[in-house]
Amino acid sequence: MKTYNNPAKNTWAEITKRPAKEANTLGATVKAVFDDIKENGDVALKQYTQKFDGVTLSDLKVSQQEIDQAIPLVSQELKDAIVLAKNNVEKFHTSQKIEKKVISTTNGVDCWQEMKPIEKVGLYIPGGSAPLFSTILMLGVPAKIAGASKIVLCTPPSKDGTINPAILFAAQLVGVTEIYKLGGIQAIAAMTYGTESVPNVYKIFGPGNQFVTAAKQYTLTQGLAIDMPAGPSEVMVVADKNADASFVVADLLSQAEHGADSQVILVTESQQLIDDVQVELKKQLDELPRKEIALGAIENSSAILLENIADQNELINEYAPEHLILNVVDESVYIDEIVNAGSVFIGPLTPESAGDYASGTNHTLPTNGYARMYSGVNLDAFTKKITYQKITKEGIQNIGPAIELMAAAEGLDAHKNAVTLRLKSLK
Repeated sequence: MKTYNNPAKNTWAEITKRPAKEANTLGATVKAVFDDIKENGDVALKQYTQKFDGVTLSDLKVSQQEIDQAIPLVSQELKDAIVLAKNNVEKFHTSQKIEKKVISTTNGVDCWQEMKPIEKVGLYIPGGSAPLFSTILMLGVPAKIAGASKIVLCTPPSKDGTINPAILFAAQLVGVTEIYKLGGIQAIAAMTYGTESVPNVYKIFGPGNQFVTAAKQYTLTQGLAIDMPAGPSEVMVVADKNADASFVVADLLSQAEHGADSQVILVTESQQLIDDVQVELKKQLDELPRKEIALGAIENSSAILLENIADQNELINEYAPEHLILNVVDESVYIDEIVNAGSVFIGPLTPESAGDYASGTNHTLPTNGYARMYSGVNLDAFTKKITYQKITKEGIQNIGPAIELMAAAEGLDAHKNAVTLRLKSLK
């Protein structure tokens, strides 16, 4: 882990630069796969599943029988943990509902908005070495609360053509309506266009590797929405001199183990803490099953000594971390100043892992600096808001003349006439 001692502000961007993305040939690959699936449907999906996942499938859809056979394979302890997490996620996201509120902007003019569900949503859940069944809770629960009528889940199959049992348990628990054995670019393309087996959706959610991310970006050009631009996971830990180095290292490694392209950054006032972290890092790395992956991420990472709190806050906002951990005694000097962060974890007993699994907040968050302008996934992400207005005789008489004047000034006579005719009818 590289260390920097009170670096000049004009060096911050370089010090915290995210790992470079492979991009050159990605766009052409994504387009070719999308075009093939648009033209050839299920045939193309099965060919790409064979090519990229090494699995030959007769049916893409997971049957109810497969679900029923898989669920007993999940331990009761894990089921209980998933249910606990689901309940907390449900409580938090239910609180985000907005009730209808009618506003009388003028006597006789009532306006309001109502939250309506996005009817068909697609969830992409990574499989492989880290099957992210927790992401099903983060996406499926708010989709269900919002009222989505179709929740389609795609996840890559294992080599024997099965889906991780915990994924199937979580999917059934939250009310996913259909599950497909599809990963990578082909899964995103299938949900974009629809095929003989897979229905198209209106918005696609979920994390993934660079291929999935590029595919989601391409769907935007095909008339679909996505949750947000996303990239490799990242965390910034701000720790004071009182912080426990073992806690700090555990938090850094919890993100580093996601992938070699992840990034973790420590910001602290204490050189002693940096020294302690470097020692502790070696200890915890040696005990980590995903050590090699984490080591790759550590190479992209930094420990930054900044003695001035104002400078720390400025760096936080410039970097705009996906996850921000404030392992400090006094968080009040940070909270009001932070404007760019995906999710904030306050105090020494609040690990980022809590938000990943069971505290109730959503772990689908903006990365790569997008926290400057994007929120993490919440109930709003699964809804759209329709505005309404109702105008009475008194109302049109109150605002009609202003509408006529404004429409005439813009040269839109038909707009003016729509009001004029009504006003004349009331005389």
